[in-house]
This record gives sequence, structure tokens and C-alpha cells, in this order.
Amino acid sequence: MPSWQARVLSLLSRQVVKRTIIKHSHDVDKTIRMVRNWLAPSRLILPRLPLAVTHQSVDKGQVRGEWLHWNGQPHDHRESCTYYLHGGGYFAGSPATHRNLTAALTVATKMPTFALDYRLAPEHPFPAAVLDAVSGYRWLLAEGFPPDKIVIGGDSAGGGLTMATVLWLRDAGLPLPAGIFLLSPWTDLACTGNTLEQNDRHDHLLCGKDVRRYSKVYHGETSPLDPLVSPLYGNFLGLPPLRVYASDTEILLDDAVRLAERARCYGVHVDLRIWNDLIHAWPILVNLRLPESRQVVEELALFIRERVSGQRSVAKAAS
Repeated sequence: MPSWQARVLSLLSRQVVKRTIIKHSHDVDKTIRMVRNWLAPSRLILPRLPLAVTHQSVDKGQVRGEWLHWNGQPHDHRESCTYYLHGGGYFAGSPATHRNLTAALTVATKMPTFALDYRLAPEHPFPAAVLDAVSGYRWLLAEGFPPDKIVIGGDSAGGGLTMATVLWLRDAGLPLPAGIFLLSPWTDLACTGNTLEQNDRHDHLLCGKDVRRYSKVYHGETSPLDPLVSPLYGNFLGLPPLRVYASDTEILLDDAVRLAERARCYGVHVDLRIWNDLIHAWPILVNLRLPESRQVVEELALFIRERVSGQRSVAKAAS
């Protein structure tokens, strides 16, 4: 059963956020502006950094984002890092809106985290986000980070972008990161998952019909079956180990489950962890002190440290 904190958050999200989005769902442009405005000024979304974490902005042309460093130590040693791609439907969000999670991961792993500020739709539709994410990874390699010391991950649309990025890297013959983690990933922009309808009333944040509208905003005239748009339809041969989290009440549950099943068919080691009755992408809300968020951060930190040290996680999932 979810914690009381998670139950309260889910109730508030359903009564306020989800209802408001449904009310304006007929106007996609207005909804996009509304969500961007919600995220931009919110002190709830933009908490103070922990004392052990320092922040450094990056602007290298096509590569923009921010480093979060542990205990004031710069990343000059280039030993290992986490590469994070934020969610937000490909039309909202930034490293700043997800800083609560990236800071928590930095503290838990005692490793630097680089969060990419990729271009957003509708101003910059596909393939802008993928090109930016690939450029960010190439930049990390050029900065001296060995690929086997990088773990890449993201939430929601950032989870789908993470998979698209790794597929692009693999097809280009570039060395792959040591591991991948996905939080409530959006991997099927063709929107064929059964849970889009089955969980529509149960999801505490998202609606199936709205996800279909946002999909078109991102992929435009490109087929949603293109694996770089919808990684669910990709060839996963040779990909590194994968950790996937999702809630059983999410409309995107099938995006996570089917991705995990397909990856296993290609011989990829997959650890799929399905939790009960939680809000979409709940780990990013770790600043709200949700026990479920803190536990996922701890599990991810273990996964990341084990991947960059060449070990394999044997920790059991808990939900």
C-alpha cells in the first residue's frame, strides 16, 4: 500500500492538476503554456540544493545543461558520472525542474550528475531532442569520461529519449554507457498500449487522450513507429543492462512492461520494478519526502555504482 504521503499527493494531483489539464485539453497550445508556467516559477519544483551539492551551468553551443557535484568536488577526475534526461512530454521541463532528483542522485551516488537542457517541441520537434542528447553524450566522452563509467537515465519522455539516444549510439558504432535506468518511461508515441484506456481513470496525473495529442506535437510528420521516436519498436541487441520503474496505475504502464519484454527478447538484462498505485514518475518528487521516492533513489544509486564498477545488481525490488 502507498504511504500516506503518496496518497495525499495523488489525491491533490487528481483534484487539481489532472482536472485542470482535462479542462483545457481541447487546446494543446494553451495546455503546453500552462504546464510550462506551472514548472517555471514553482519553489516546490525548485528546492534549495543540499549543502553537499554544488551547481555548475554548462553552455557549449549545442550542449547545454548543468553539472551537480558532490561535496564541492569538481568533475576534473573524470572517473564516472550520471547522465540525466528530464521528462515533460518533450514540450516542458528542464534540468532545473528535475534538480531535486538529480541532486538526490548526486548525494546518494557521491558522483557528479550532468543534466541536459535539450530543445523542446513544438518549437523544436523531433529529431532535435535526440540530436541534443547524442551531442551531450559525445561531449561527455570528449571531456574524458569513459563510456563504461557513464550511466544514462531519464523519466517519462526523458526515459523514451534515453532509449532513443542509446539506440542511435549503438547504430552509429559509438561505445555504449554502462547502464540505463528509466522512470515511468514514455516509449510508444504511437500510443497503442492497453493501459492508456485501462488505467485512464486510475492514473493520478495523465489522461490517455492528452498523451495522444502531445505525441503529435513532438513527432510531427515523422512516423511514430520510428524507433528513434518510439524506442519500443527498436532493435535492442547489444544494449547495456536496464532498470525500469513504473506504477501499476499509470496509463504508461504498458510502455514500460512491453519495453522490458522486448529488451529481454534481445538478450538484454532487464530489472523491471512495478510499484503499487503511485503517481507518474514519482521518484522525481523526492524533495517532497515521499518514502517511495527516497527508496527508488537509494536503489538507483546502488544500480549506478554497481554498473560503473562493473558489478551486477542483485538487490531485490520492493514495492
